[in-house]
Amino acid sequence: MANTEEGKVVTADVTSGEMLYEAILEEGVFRFDCSVDDRNAAFPSLSFTNSKLRDTPIMIHKVPSYIPTFQCLLGQQIVKLEFPVGTSFYGTGEVTGQLERTGKRVFTWNSAAGDYRPETTSLYQSHPWVLSVLPNGEALGVLADTTRRCEIDLRSECRIQFTALASFPVITFGPFPSPTDVLISLSHAIGTIFMPPKWSLGYHQCRWSYMSDKRVKEIATTFREKGIPCDVIWMDIDYMDGFRCFTFDKERFSDPKSLVEDLHHNGFKAVWMLDPGIKHEEGYFVYDSGSKNDVWIQKADGTPFVGEVWPGPCVFPDFTQSKVCSWWANLVKDFISNGVDGLWNDMNEPTLFKVVTKTMPENNIHRGDDEIGGCQTHGHYHNVYGQLMARSTFEGMKLADKKKRPFVLTRAAFIGSQRYAATWTGDNFSNWEHLHMSISMVLQLGLSGQPFSGPDIGGFDGNATPKLFGRWMGLGAMFPFCRGHSEDKSLDHEPWSFGEEVCPALACEEVCRLALKRRYRLIPHLYTLFYMAHTKGTPVATPAFFAGRFLRF
Repeated sequence: MANTEEGKVVTADVTSGEMLYEAILEEGVFRFDCSVDDRNAAFPSLSFTNSKLRDTPIMIHKVPSYIPTFQCLLGQQIVKLEFPVGTSFYGTGEVTGQLERTGKRVFTWNSAAGDYRPETTSLYQSHPWVLSVLPNGEALGVLADTTRRCEIDLRSECRIQFTALASFPVITFGPFPSPTDVLISLSHAIGTIFMPPKWSLGYHQCRWSYMSDKRVKEIATTFREKGIPCDVIWMDIDYMDGFRCFTFDKERFSDPKSLVEDLHHNGFKAVWMLDPGIKHEEGYFVYDSGSKNDVWIQKADGTPFVGEVWPGPCVFPDFTQSKVCSWWANLVKDFISNGVDGLWNDMNEPTLFKVVTKTMPENNIHRGDDEIGGCQTHGHYHNVYGQLMARSTFEGMKLADKKKRPFVLTRAAFIGSQRYAATWTGDNFSNWEHLHMSISMVLQLGLSGQPFSGPDIGGFDGNATPKLFGRWMGLGAMFPFCRGHSEDKSLDHEPWSFGEEVCPALACEEVCRLALKRRYRLIPHLYTLFYMAHTKGTPVATPAFFAGRFLRF
């Protein structure tokens, strides 16, 4: 056992104690590890923009205000951080339930959570991050920098507890004078949001699915005839030829360029879906190209893993390899030539059918590049798969046209994904509970570094009533990302589809028209908020407690 400066103790066999610390990045930011050996052996960071920022100490004489303790037990690392009585907790990313997370527990494990409820503990994204607001008004952020499944336990009063496979570093940001200052400091580590194209701040109309180019044109024309603001029409998975990515159905979407030209003429942009599951079929050009370039995730025996998704048996690109990212980006580049304005990455947790876990085996193999962690099991890379796919899609759009800002929407994400993509809150329900919950979910993502999010307005699953849809549109028109979307089994959910009145004076259609016109009047302000988010790391939508002295730019 050896004593070091500042009273810290380093030992090869320590299983509990105070964590060792060093200052990193900037004043007020500290990295904590269980031991020097653990510090040296830590995996590269996939949340930081550059892992070297996390791994390079800076010379500073201040010491952290709060030092976590750790315990290593049965291969798990348990980290605890105690705070004064009266501390409240926020953040934890994409989570259900109330805005304040005090008393809650969640697990970071990207999951196809299509039936989520307030008590659901894992959704589509992973943000091992907690924002603490102290009794004196100061704030401090805590990041468990691990890609593994992680328990975030806030059930004990005034304590944050992370539990994940050993070992991983913990990063603290602050205390700083306000939550805004914490989020600005966090952005210096994980980056800020891409600057979105202005059209993406308008209203988006989507459905699973508009089944033909004729139907898409009808929807666009009706928006213009009725004077309801809308900038974007979305194409869900049924535009494809048998659900094969990078293809178009030869009968229902026979001329995508002509469709997009027509949409552009009427002032619309077009966003198209791309999933990670590539049909296992010889003669399909994407499968043949991927097999030739050896891009697929492998089973433990070294053969390509095959799992069932929409097209049937599928293989999956291994986005942990730079050569695979380039391969995908070039496919995206070619796809953009059809007039594609934006891309939608779905099912990228990744989700599989016909298996209890809804995802691939954790012992599958990713042959990752050394700079992101090297060859590891899927259990190591699962939570970042969606982020890596979104990054590759984003880079492909930049390849296609360097003068245009890319727009990518992703369902699965990891903390830091805002650098490449916007997000939405997944398959919600058409009910009042999910309308109310959409507020806290959007705010929570903003408090976790992702400012560009919103729910499926009106609810994805089920049939909204005119009153519910009108109320949801009135609220959703103020969210950073504003899109109406519904499933194939639901009734039509376009703003004019509800004949009943919301109140004696206004029909649902008129409520939606007024709400969206209000949004469009505010777009210059909204655009400014996104510019601030892009340049400084501040949220676009904030809780009321950010008002006054907390609202600092």
